[in-house]
Amino acid sequence: MSDKQEKARQAAALALKYEFDYGCCPQCVLAAVQETVGLVTDETIKASHGLSGGGGLSGVGLCGSLVGGILALGAKRGRDRDKFARGKFIGNFSRADELSKAFKEQFGGLTCQDLQQQFTGRTYDMWKPEEYQAFSDNRGDQCARTAEFVTRWVVERL
Repeated sequence: MSDKQEKARQAAALALKYEFDYGCCPQCVLAAVQETVGLVTDETIKASHGLSGGGGLSGVGLCGSLVGGILALGAKRGRDRDKFARGKFIGNFSRADELSKAFKEQFGGLTCQDLQQQFTGRTYDMWKPEEYQAFSDNRGDQCARTAEFVTRWVVERL
């Protein structure tokens, strides 16, 4: 196993643990990347908090694990503020698109609601405590597995 593969394995295990222990999938992905590879700042982890559950627990946006992975890729490949006038830096978009395609192939969707449907056969209103709890009870380890998958994929490519 190469050093990069070993780091990816370690990072994926951390993301899985953090999702089981603490939740908030984008933060779990980013913290695991930070601890194994670096690049990700505490401010980025903090800023990702509201992106859980499809963004503000709405369900309609991208899975938070996927968003965390895209943010981690951007930490290395993204466009710096002082380079706005130098173009779009399409390479970062390409890598994020690759991750999105791999994620969709693995889990059958991209949004939180897509995954709710895939994992449990229905969607949930995460703002209703009883539905939030029902999703938590019915999803098993699937959300944690998204964090694990994304983290491994990202670290292997950083």
